[in-house]
Amino acid sequence: MTSPMLDRIDSYPTHRVSGFPVRHGNPLLPGATFLHGGVNFAVCSENATAVSLVLYHHGDSEPYAELPIPDSFRTGHIWAIVVYELDGLDDLEYGYRCEGPAGEPGGVLSDPYAKLVAGREVWGREPDWSEPYQHRSRLMFHDFDWGDDTAPRIPREELVIYEAHVRGFTRHPSSAVTAPGTYAGLREKIPYLKSLGINAIELMPIFEFDEFENSRVNADTGERLYNFWGYSTVSFYAPKSGYAASGKYGMAGDELKALVRECHSHGIEVILDVVFNHTAEGNHEGPTISFKGLDNDVWYMMTPEGYYYNFSGTGNTMNCNHPVVRKFVLDCLRYWAVEYRIDGFRFDLAAILSRDVDGTPLPNPPILQELAFDPVLRGCVLIAEAWDAAGLYEVGSFPNYHRWSEWNGRYRDTIRRFVKGDAGMVGEMATRYVGSPDLYAGRATAASINFVTAHDGFTLYDLVSYNDKHNEANGEDNRDGANDNNSWNCGAEGETDDKEINDLRRRQIKNFLALLLTSQGVPMILAGDERGRTQWGNNNAYCHDSDLSWVDWTPNPLTDELVRFTGDLVRFRAAHPAVRTAEHPTGREVRPGLAEISWHGVTAYAPDWSEGSRLMAVMRCAPLGDAVDCVYVVANTHWEEHDVELPLLPDGALWRLAADTGAADCSFPLGEEPALDDQHVLRVGPRSTVVLCAQTV
Repeated sequence: MTSPMLDRIDSYPTHRVSGFPVRHGNPLLPGATFLHGGVNFAVCSENATAVSLVLYHHGDSEPYAELPIPDSFRTGHIWAIVVYELDGLDDLEYGYRCEGPAGEPGGVLSDPYAKLVAGREVWGREPDWSEPYQHRSRLMFHDFDWGDDTAPRIPREELVIYEAHVRGFTRHPSSAVTAPGTYAGLREKIPYLKSLGINAIELMPIFEFDEFENSRVNADTGERLYNFWGYSTVSFYAPKSGYAASGKYGMAGDELKALVRECHSHGIEVILDVVFNHTAEGNHEGPTISFKGLDNDVWYMMTPEGYYYNFSGTGNTMNCNHPVVRKFVLDCLRYWAVEYRIDGFRFDLAAILSRDVDGTPLPNPPILQELAFDPVLRGCVLIAEAWDAAGLYEVGSFPNYHRWSEWNGRYRDTIRRFVKGDAGMVGEMATRYVGSPDLYAGRATAASINFVTAHDGFTLYDLVSYNDKHNEANGEDNRDGANDNNSWNCGAEGETDDKEINDLRRRQIKNFLALLLTSQGVPMILAGDERGRTQWGNNNAYCHDSDLSWVDWTPNPLTDELVRFTGDLVRFRAAHPAVRTAEHPTGREVRPGLAEISWHGVTAYAPDWSEGSRLMAVMRCAPLGDAVDCVYVVANTHWEEHDVELPLLPDGALWRLAADTGAADCSFPLGEEPALDDQHVLRVGPRSTVVLCAQTV
């Protein structure tokens, strides 16, 4: 006996098209959606005069069926059809063929809402370039068992973010994982992240992209160069299949979900680096994959003359504040938040999202406001890279609606200049160190994502080992990559056997880490920086799937020392609310005689903000149960040592040493910090940072 629900009229076909039973589809379900007995296909095109659904068996060059969607199945600009009796749904690939005005291409187009994409299922496998339909839409089954998964929901000011490349993190042979370079391989490294104290991992782009875009062989080295970073999206709903050990079986979605579930079980949030500023279709010379063939002038910003605006620096710019595109972006992020339980998003070149359809910056961009207040995304972290390739720089002025955080480019530039010893940087560093209140007044300290290095630029090791970029391996005559690195090689360019220089470099790396991990705001660490990873001076390694981009897991004395130091400082941060308060410090007293923040110099309570000063000292205090948590940090970027007078503590409390980058035993585990022998004067070595802590009741 059948269920009355299964006998409803919408459970069976009403027409036949190309031999298939079909019925009018649901236009409110974009993409391909399983319904009882069939699949609902819906695609939006304002310019198309006719649309056909094209069906393939997996891997076949020729389609086995093409179904013209009846005009009566069209609602507004949405063409929707339910198709029944589709055999082998796990083997099905599909696309759309559109007819339209002159200039509309007649090839098969990928579904913008495709949940999986075939064509690049195995990383680096050369595709068949004669195949006219390169990126094929596939169905994904939604049967993953999440078990008791619960999002960590970590307060933003408590986050410690770790930026990583899925493939690069475990591809090196030394990673010792079962499936190197995959979501599964990264999953095996979660205990390592946990041991460091990391509670948020930010993954570089995992939306489906083509590693063969602009692929070429370096004539000098013979190395195959790829689109390694993936900042050129092919499909926004589909996880990169080539990052999955099971990608060739169509299981990339489940493998990624298993990674997210495992991260959550260890208290680690997952943030995705998303690219809504441009697509892989490029300019007028680029390929037609989906958007161009559906509605070119809807999806992209076009000049009055019909050319592509290029605020992204990559050929095209997505028209993010157009209502159709705006809905697509919102739908997409909701999907990742619900289907994959993603905890946050970092938006590449996010200033583009604040531009109107003609490129003019908007004071209240609709898309940014919608993302900020959307109820589904309400628990997600939203992070803006608040600039674009056309010179729009909105750090501190990004339309934020009290929801958005920002990559703080001014923090990066300031800490680099301060640590290498530039004059006149103490005051600027002090402002950045306490959460950049000049930029984020009225917003929480977590509005500032603090970082020294990121994927784009030098690694931390290279920042202290090279004065200049060395990008010859990119095959662009060293013209690419940034020139304003604010780096310092400590006395020799690149690798050296000079012990004094190597010791200084080691100390400088620790200085950066100590300041970053005790700054107000949210710290972000680049994967491998805690291991002394080098790119041999390359500051734009976007095209290298090689040792140059991979994290090397081989143990050595420097790696062991830096990993231990980083873990100690991350745990120190978690234990001391004084360095991660949610609000900007005002100088109020948390207890008589103990101000929330006080600035010092070689003399207590007498900071030196002069041009020649190279010493910053600060004490911060915050309630900790019935006690007061006190943290004192002094950073001496001078090439000479200084004796520094310490602020006195009440109630017989003692200053204890948490870290001293100038000492042999430079950091201590929680609870094992030794009390200073001299509670009045501290000797701070040249180019060294000292972190002290105390509790007073």
